[in-house]
Amino acid sequence: MSQSATPPQPQPQPEAQDQPQQPAPPQPQPVDGNPYAQQPGAVPPPPAPSAPYAPPSPSAPALNNIAVGLVTAVVVALVAAGIYGFVIGTTKHEIGWAAVGVGFVIGLAAGRLGGRNPALPVVSAVLALGAVYLGQLVGEAMIGADELGVSFSKVFFDHFGVVQDAWKADADPITFLFFAIAAFAAFSGAKKAAL
Repeated sequence: MSQSATPPQPQPQPEAQDQPQQPAPPQPQPVDGNPYAQQPGAVPPPPAPSAPYAPPSPSAPALNNIAVGLVTAVVVALVAAGIYGFVIGTTKHEIGWAAVGVGFVIGLAAGRLGGRNPALPVVSAVLALGAVYLGQLVGEAMIGADELGVSFSKVFFDHFGVVQDAWKADADPITFLFFAIAAFAAFSGAKKAAL
């Protein structure tokens, strides 16, 4: 004898109308009016596993371009020498902090654009010595041109030997101290500014 088994019939589910609805707990509203802002004390949800993840960007690669550093240092040295000479010519005094500034901006420019090349601090110090010397010569020429009532270019370019002799006569130990300070500032500025 065979008995036929009837498949079990699904039990009817009670309708949603029969169950009383529970109100959702009230959500705290953000103070600043942004409904998407993180609530105080709330833990952010973990990222979705399928969400794309962007790794942090690597730091900028260190520059090591000695040619760019040298060209920049030479240009900055010439500009700084002109400004330093103008300061000396208008004040008729050597100013120590200006010599420090000349050296520092040369080293800073060389280190920033040239990178960690070990030659750049040394070259920056040498350029700082030249820039301070050139600036002092420009200052001497400005002072001489003012006293003689002639143009700066006539004194500086036509009588450069006289300008150098005047610089030698005015040089004292403080002058050479400014040279040393400028060279040190250029050397340390190039080392610190290297990326």
